Amino acid sequence: MNLAVVLVSPKTPGNIGSAARAMLNMGAQDLRLVAPRCDHLDSQAVAMAVHAADLLRGARIYPTLREALADRDLSVGTSARIRADLPAPQHPAQARPLVRAAAAPALVFGPEETGLINSDLEQCQVTVRVPTGDYASLNLAQAVLLVCYEFLQGVEEQPERTRKTATREEMESMYGHLHEAMQLIGYTDAVRARHTLRLWRALLDRALMSSAESRLFRGLLRQVQWKVEDAATRGTTAPRRADPSAPQVGGPAADDLAQADLEQVEADQQPTGQQ
Repeated sequence: MNLAVVLVSPKTPGNIGSAARAMLNMGAQDLRLVAPRCDHLDSQAVAMAVHAADLLRGARIYPTLREALADRDLSVGTSARIRADLPAPQHPAQARPLVRAAAAPALVFGPEETGLINSDLEQCQVTVRVPTGDYASLNLAQAVLLVCYEFLQGVEEQPERTRKTATREEMESMYGHLHEAMQLIGYTDAVRARHTLRLWRALLDRALMSSAESRLFRGLLRQVQWKVEDAATRGTTAPRRADPSAPQVGGPAADDLAQADLEQVEADQQPTGQQ
Protein backbone atom coordinates (compact mmCIF):
# COMPACT_ATOMS: atom_id res chain seq x y z
CA MET A 1 0.00 0.00 0.00
CA ASN A 2 1.26 3.48 -0.89
CA LEU A 3 0.70 4.88 2.62
CA ALA A 4 2.30 8.22 3.53
CA VAL A 5 2.92 9.09 7.18
CA VAL A 6 2.71 12.84 7.78
CA LEU A 7 4.13 14.36 10.97
CA VAL A 8 2.91 17.91 11.57
CA SER A 9 5.41 20.20 13.31
CA PRO A 10 7.34 17.49 15.18
CA LYS A 11 9.43 18.90 18.04
CA THR A 12 12.30 16.49 18.74
CA PRO A 13 14.71 14.58 16.47
CA GLY A 14 14.38 11.45 18.62
CA ASN A 15 10.63 11.26 18.04
CA ILE A 16 11.06 11.62 14.29
CA GLY A 17 13.70 8.89 14.22
CA SER A 18 11.55 6.58 16.37
CA ALA A 19 8.56 7.21 14.13
CA ALA A 20 10.65 6.30 11.08
CA ARG A 21 11.65 3.03 12.77
CA ALA A 22 8.00 2.28 13.57
CA MET A 23 7.10 2.90 9.92
CA LEU A 24 9.78 0.49 8.73
CA ASN A 25 8.53 -2.14 11.21
CA MET A 26 5.07 -1.97 9.64
CA GLY A 27 6.13 -1.62 5.99
CA ALA A 28 5.49 2.12 5.41
CA GLN A 29 8.13 3.96 3.38
CA ASP A 30 6.86 7.50 2.68
CA LEU A 31 7.66 9.93 5.53
CA ARG A 32 6.53 13.55 5.20
CA LEU A 33 7.31 16.35 7.67
CA VAL A 34 5.28 19.55 7.86
CA ALA A 35 7.17 22.55 9.27
CA PRO A 36 9.41 20.51 11.59
CA ARG A 37 10.84 22.36 14.59
CA CYS A 38 14.11 20.44 14.58
CA ASP A 39 16.64 18.85 12.25
CA HIS A 40 15.24 15.49 11.20
CA LEU A 41 18.77 14.36 10.27
CA ASP A 42 20.20 15.19 13.69
CA SER A 43 22.40 12.43 15.13
CA GLN A 44 19.74 11.62 17.73
CA ALA A 45 17.14 11.07 15.00
CA VAL A 46 19.47 8.80 13.02
CA ALA A 47 20.32 6.84 16.18
CA MET A 48 16.68 6.30 17.10
CA ALA A 49 15.80 5.32 13.52
CA VAL A 50 18.32 2.42 13.66
CA HIS A 51 17.81 0.51 10.37
CA ALA A 52 15.32 3.13 9.11
CA ALA A 53 18.03 5.74 8.58
CA ASP A 54 17.54 5.63 4.78
CA LEU A 55 13.82 6.17 5.21
CA LEU A 56 14.61 9.15 7.47
CA ARG A 57 17.03 10.63 4.94
CA GLY A 58 14.38 10.27 2.22
CA ALA A 59 11.77 12.23 4.19
CA ARG A 60 10.18 15.15 2.35
CA ILE A 61 9.66 18.55 4.01
CA TYR A 62 6.56 20.70 3.38
CA PRO A 63 5.62 24.17 4.67
CA THR A 64 1.91 23.33 5.07
CA LEU A 65 -0.28 20.29 5.60
CA ARG A 66 -2.24 21.09 2.46
CA GLU A 67 0.91 20.78 0.36
CA ALA A 68 1.88 17.54 2.10
CA LEU A 69 -1.52 16.04 1.25
CA ALA A 70 -1.83 17.45 -2.28
CA ASP A 71 -1.24 14.14 -4.10
CA ARG A 72 -3.13 11.97 -1.60
CA ASP A 73 -6.68 10.74 -2.26
CA LEU A 74 -7.49 10.00 1.40
CA SER A 75 -6.21 11.65 4.57
CA VAL A 76 -6.70 10.09 8.01
CA GLY A 77 -6.12 12.29 11.04
CA THR A 78 -5.35 11.07 14.56
CA SER A 79 -6.82 12.51 17.75
CA ALA A 80 -7.57 11.34 21.28
CA ARG A 81 -10.17 14.08 21.84
CA ILE A 82 -13.73 14.78 20.74
CA ARG A 83 -13.88 18.06 18.85
CA ALA A 84 -16.88 20.33 18.42
CA ASP A 85 -18.20 20.49 14.84
CA LEU A 86 -16.00 17.54 13.79
CA PRO A 87 -16.94 13.86 13.49
CA ALA A 88 -15.99 11.69 16.47
CA PRO A 89 -12.79 9.64 16.04
CA GLN A 90 -13.20 6.02 14.96
CA HIS A 91 -11.32 2.90 15.97
CA PRO A 92 -8.53 2.42 13.36
CA ALA A 93 -9.97 -0.97 12.38
CA GLN A 94 -13.21 0.77 11.35
CA ALA A 95 -11.29 2.95 8.91
CA ARG A 96 -9.16 0.09 7.58
CA PRO A 97 -11.42 -0.80 4.60
CA LEU A 98 -11.50 2.85 3.52
CA VAL A 99 -7.72 3.18 3.78
CA ARG A 100 -7.07 -0.06 1.92
CA ALA A 101 -9.46 0.95 -0.85
CA ALA A 102 -7.55 4.21 -1.41
CA ALA A 103 -4.81 4.48 -4.02
CA ALA A 104 -2.71 7.02 -2.10
CA PRO A 105 -3.76 7.35 1.56
CA ALA A 106 -2.04 9.51 4.17
CA LEU A 107 -1.89 9.09 7.94
CA VAL A 108 -1.52 12.42 9.78
CA PHE A 109 -0.08 12.93 13.28
CA GLY A 110 0.09 16.22 15.16
CA PRO A 111 2.72 17.90 17.36
CA GLU A 112 3.78 16.03 20.48
CA GLU A 113 2.32 18.60 22.91
CA THR A 114 -1.05 19.35 21.34
CA GLY A 115 -1.88 16.85 18.61
CA LEU A 116 -3.63 18.03 15.48
CA ILE A 117 -5.60 21.26 15.72
CA ASN A 118 -9.08 21.68 14.24
CA SER A 119 -7.86 23.31 11.03
CA ASP A 120 -5.63 20.26 10.44
CA LEU A 121 -8.43 17.79 11.11
CA GLU A 122 -10.68 19.68 8.70
CA GLN A 123 -8.35 18.51 5.92
CA CYS A 124 -8.80 14.86 6.94
CA GLN A 125 -11.76 12.84 5.72
CA VAL A 126 -11.74 10.57 8.75
CA THR A 127 -10.22 10.74 12.23
CA VAL A 128 -9.06 7.72 14.24
CA ARG A 129 -8.25 7.20 17.91
CA VAL A 130 -6.17 4.38 19.35
CA PRO A 131 -8.18 2.87 22.23
CA THR A 132 -6.24 3.10 25.49
CA GLY A 133 -6.78 3.00 29.23
CA ASP A 134 -7.63 6.12 31.22
CA TYR A 135 -4.27 7.65 30.29
CA ALA A 136 -4.72 8.28 26.58
CA SER A 137 -1.48 10.11 25.77
CA LEU A 138 0.75 8.05 23.46
CA ASN A 139 4.31 8.75 22.41
CA LEU A 140 4.42 9.80 18.74
CA ALA A 141 6.30 6.67 17.65
CA GLN A 142 3.88 4.44 19.60
CA ALA A 143 0.93 6.03 17.82
CA VAL A 144 2.61 5.63 14.42
CA LEU A 145 3.37 1.98 15.14
CA LEU A 146 -0.14 1.09 16.31
CA VAL A 147 -2.08 2.85 13.56
CA CYS A 148 0.27 1.68 10.81
CA TYR A 149 -0.19 -1.86 12.12
CA GLU A 150 -3.96 -1.57 11.82
CA PHE A 151 -3.74 -0.32 8.24
CA LEU A 152 -0.80 -2.32 6.90
CA GLN A 153 -0.64 -5.55 8.88
CA GLY A 154 -4.30 -6.14 9.79
CA VAL A 155 -5.79 -9.52 8.91
CA GLU A 156 -8.58 -8.36 6.61
CA GLU A 157 -8.10 -8.95 2.91
CA GLN A 158 -7.63 -5.84 0.84
CA PRO A 159 -10.78 -5.04 -1.14
CA GLU A 160 -10.53 -4.72 -4.89
CA ARG A 161 -9.82 -1.18 -6.03
CA THR A 162 -12.52 -0.17 -8.51
CA ARG A 163 -12.10 3.59 -8.86
CA LYS A 164 -9.59 6.33 -8.20
CA THR A 165 -10.77 9.16 -5.98
CA ALA A 166 -9.80 12.81 -6.35
CA THR A 167 -6.58 14.01 -4.74
CA ARG A 168 -6.76 16.18 -1.64
CA GLU A 169 -5.52 19.16 -3.67
CA GLU A 170 -8.43 18.75 -6.09
CA MET A 171 -10.84 18.53 -3.15
CA GLU A 172 -9.31 21.52 -1.32
CA SER A 173 -9.55 23.60 -4.51
CA MET A 174 -13.18 22.55 -4.84
CA TYR A 175 -13.89 23.58 -1.24
CA GLY A 176 -12.28 26.95 -1.86
CA HIS A 177 -14.52 27.37 -4.92
CA LEU A 178 -17.57 26.31 -2.87
CA HIS A 179 -16.72 28.90 -0.20
CA GLU A 180 -16.57 31.64 -2.86
CA ALA A 181 -19.93 30.61 -4.31
CA MET A 182 -21.56 30.46 -0.85
CA GLN A 183 -20.51 34.01 -0.11
CA LEU A 184 -21.53 35.25 -3.56
CA ILE A 185 -25.12 34.03 -3.21
CA GLY A 186 -25.43 34.92 0.49
CA TYR A 187 -25.71 31.30 1.61
CA THR A 188 -23.39 32.09 4.51
CA ASP A 189 -21.44 35.01 5.94
CA ALA A 190 -17.95 35.55 7.31
CA VAL A 191 -19.02 34.61 10.86
CA ARG A 192 -20.68 31.29 9.96
CA ALA A 193 -18.61 30.38 6.90
CA ARG A 194 -16.09 28.10 8.61
CA HIS A 195 -18.69 26.07 10.48
CA THR A 196 -20.90 25.82 7.37
CA LEU A 197 -18.02 24.68 5.20
CA ARG A 198 -17.11 21.99 7.77
CA LEU A 199 -20.57 20.50 7.40
CA TRP A 200 -20.27 20.50 3.61
CA ARG A 201 -16.78 18.99 3.83
CA ALA A 202 -18.10 16.11 5.94
CA LEU A 203 -20.92 15.49 3.46
CA LEU A 204 -18.85 15.70 0.28
CA ASP A 205 -15.84 13.81 1.66
CA ARG A 206 -18.11 10.85 2.36
CA ALA A 207 -18.91 10.77 -1.35
CA LEU A 208 -15.26 9.90 -2.21
CA MET A 209 -15.50 11.87 -5.45
CA SER A 210 -13.41 11.03 -8.49
CA SER A 211 -11.42 13.76 -10.21
CA ALA A 212 -14.10 14.05 -12.90
CA GLU A 213 -16.84 14.35 -10.25
CA SER A 214 -14.98 17.15 -8.47
CA ARG A 215 -14.65 18.99 -11.78
CA LEU A 216 -18.32 18.39 -12.53
CA PHE A 217 -19.27 19.92 -9.17
CA ARG A 218 -17.04 22.91 -9.83
CA GLY A 219 -18.75 23.32 -13.21
CA LEU A 220 -22.04 23.77 -11.34
CA LEU A 221 -20.40 26.36 -9.07
CA ARG A 222 -19.05 28.25 -12.09
CA GLN A 223 -22.54 28.29 -13.61
CA VAL A 224 -24.01 29.67 -10.37
CA GLN A 225 -21.36 32.40 -10.27
CA TRP A 226 -21.93 33.28 -13.92
CA LYS A 227 -25.71 33.42 -13.41
CA VAL A 228 -25.42 35.79 -10.45
CA GLU A 229 -22.99 38.05 -12.28
CA ASP A 230 -25.13 37.98 -15.44
CA ALA A 231 -28.26 38.90 -13.46
CA ALA A 232 -26.40 41.77 -11.78
CA THR A 233 -25.24 43.08 -15.16
CA ARG A 234 -28.76 42.94 -16.66
CA GLY A 235 -30.52 44.11 -13.49
CA THR A 236 -32.92 41.16 -13.47
CA THR A 237 -32.99 37.46 -12.59
CA ALA A 238 -35.41 36.72 -15.43
CA PRO A 239 -34.07 34.22 -18.00
CA ARG A 240 -32.52 35.62 -21.15
CA ARG A 241 -34.86 35.60 -24.12
CA ALA A 242 -34.02 32.99 -26.70
CA ASP A 243 -32.77 34.40 -29.98
CA PRO A 244 -32.49 31.69 -32.67
CA SER A 245 -30.13 33.86 -34.71
CA ALA A 246 -27.75 34.55 -31.81
CA PRO A 247 -25.16 32.22 -30.31
CA GLN A 248 -26.53 30.19 -27.42
CA VAL A 249 -25.71 31.81 -24.08
CA GLY A 250 -25.34 29.23 -21.36
CA GLY A 251 -22.50 30.32 -19.10
CA PRO A 252 -19.14 28.67 -18.49
CA ALA A 253 -20.56 25.23 -17.63
CA ALA A 254 -22.12 24.78 -21.08
CA ASP A 255 -18.89 23.86 -22.84
CA ASP A 256 -17.07 20.83 -24.18
CA LEU A 257 -14.98 20.43 -21.01
CA ALA A 258 -18.04 20.18 -18.76
CA GLN A 259 -19.60 17.68 -21.17
CA ALA A 260 -16.42 15.61 -21.11
CA ASP A 261 -16.50 15.56 -17.29
CA LEU A 262 -20.15 14.48 -17.35
CA GLU A 263 -19.40 11.66 -19.77
CA GLN A 264 -16.44 10.53 -17.65
CA VAL A 265 -18.60 10.44 -14.51
CA GLU A 266 -21.22 8.39 -16.34
CA ALA A 267 -18.53 6.00 -17.58
CA ASP A 268 -17.09 5.61 -14.07
CA GLN A 269 -20.54 4.64 -12.77
CA GLN A 270 -20.84 1.70 -15.17
CA PRO A 271 -20.11 -1.75 -13.72
CA THR A 272 -16.68 -3.20 -14.48
CA GLY A 273 -16.58 -4.67 -17.98
CA GLN A 274 -19.48 -2.55 -19.31
CA GLN A 275 -17.56 0.67 -19.95
